[in-house]
Amino acid sequence: MSHSAHIPSHRKPRRSASKLAVRAGVAGGVLSTLAMAGTASATPAAEPVTETLEMPVLDLDLSSEVSSAVTKAADNSRAAALQGELNTLEESARTGAAAEAKKAKEDAQKKADAEKKAKEEADRLETATRASRDSGRTSLSGSSGTGSGSTASTPSSVKAPATGSAAAILNFARAQVGKAYVLGGTGPGSWDCSGLVQAAYRQAGITLPRTSGPQSSFGTSVSLSSLQPGDILYWGSKGSAYHVAIYSGGGKFIGAQNPSTGVVERSLSYDPPTGAVRVL
Repeated sequence: MSHSAHIPSHRKPRRSASKLAVRAGVAGGVLSTLAMAGTASATPAAEPVTETLEMPVLDLDLSSEVSSAVTKAADNSRAAALQGELNTLEESARTGAAAEAKKAKEDAQKKADAEKKAKEEADRLETATRASRDSGRTSLSGSSGTGSGSTASTPSSVKAPATGSAAAILNFARAQVGKAYVLGGTGPGSWDCSGLVQAAYRQAGITLPRTSGPQSSFGTSVSLSSLQPGDILYWGSKGSAYHVAIYSGGGKFIGAQNPSTGVVERSLSYDPPTGAVRVL
């Protein structure tokens, strides 16, 4: 036995490798923790995050918008002006149509008034003619005959044939029978009384006055009882007669009587004349 074997050693006993490893790991972990804590304490605090909302950028072309608005306003103005012109034209057309209708109505009324006046005049003339004929009949019955108021004789028994100029006159007059009576008519389609007598005598080369008054005094007066074909019959006073006709023989006459009858050949008894003149 050595001397040192029973002398206790003063050195610390060696620790086992495993214990050393554990302690080293613990120390490392502590140091690592401290290091991280230090680092964390040295790092400044993070700034708060602020969220920013970006607004859309308005990229407006104001000049284009203004130009478009001005153009639209101008179009509206032109449309309004055009509509105004159309309204004016329509109103003018309505006014013109109304004026034309009014004028047509006035013309129609004037025509109707003229026709009414002409008819009234014809009726008045016919009435006056009949009244005068009635008056002539009364005068003849009172002044003709002998002694005790005998009536005038009629030429109904006179049957002298028409010859020469008288035949030409009567042939023309008979050819007009059935044509219209028109006041102032001188043929060939219509006649008044004196116009027919004048035209008939023209066939014999004799020119008579145009109206019944002068015709009733043209030639020589003859009695109604001595009539010959071609004599001029008149109604009213000689020289101012209002109606004339032509004696056609056999107690008949041809004359343009009135608008209702036109040119006719009738018996003297239908409307006895006032007197007669002979031209041939």
